This record gives sequence, structure tokens and C-alpha cells, in this order.
Amino acid sequence: MNGTTHAPYVRERFYRRDRRSVPAAREFVRQALVDWGIADRADDVLLCVSELATNALLHGVPPGRGFKLFLSRDGVAGPLRIELHDSGDGYPRIPDAAAADEGGRGLMLVEALADKWGVGDRDPGKVVWCEFG
Repeated sequence: MNGTTHAPYVRERFYRRDRRSVPAAREFVRQALVDWGIADRADDVLLCVSELATNALLHGVPPGRGFKLFLSRDGVAGPLRIELHDSGDGYPRIPDAAAADEGGRGLMLVEALADKWGVGDRDPGKVVWCEFG
């Protein structure tokens, strides 16, 4: 994994297709929240990062590839935006998860916790994002 830090409110890091990438992504975002002085909703943000990173690994990252985690904030009081860029095909959706299902709730959590979320096009792949005001 390599990391880059740009302007004070922009950070990005690339992660390999590896199960250790999810906790590493959480720690990367946790440190950015500390550095940027964001304490409100930190648990919600970190849970959404975990869900988006897990979905990217399970459904969006082909073998031999990885995903990019991009964080940005528009100034001191602007919304926090989290983006996961992957090269997989397919379009994420919120499934009709039955009560007995063990999985399929990641995007449901993101939808419930984030102020906004969505999916954008990327060639190849897609960008799944969420924002916290």
C-alpha cells in the first residue's frame, strides 16, 4: 500500500485485494478524522468505510487489482466525502435482505448512516461514495 497526502482536506490511498485492506482503510480514515478535527459521527463514518471497502473487495475488485480510497472535505466546515474507486463491473444496489440473511446489509447501513450516497461511472469500474454534512 502506498499513500499520498495532498491539500489539507484531501487524502487518498490505494489498497490491494486483501482482507487486511478493510482495517487498514478504517485506520487511514480514522487518522484523517483526527487530523481534521472531525469527532462528530466518527463511528458512523468508520462503519461506512468498512462497509464500502468490504463491498469493493467482495464485489468490485477483480483478482490482481485493488481499490482507491479517496477522502475530501470542502474547507473546515464542509461535508466529508468518501469515495471508493474500483475496476469491477456491476452496479451496487441495496438488496432485499431477508431477516435470516447473514450478508447484504452493507449498503443499507451506508444509506441509513450517511447523509448522501451514490455510484458514479469510472472507466473501468465505478466509484461508490458517501457524504457526511
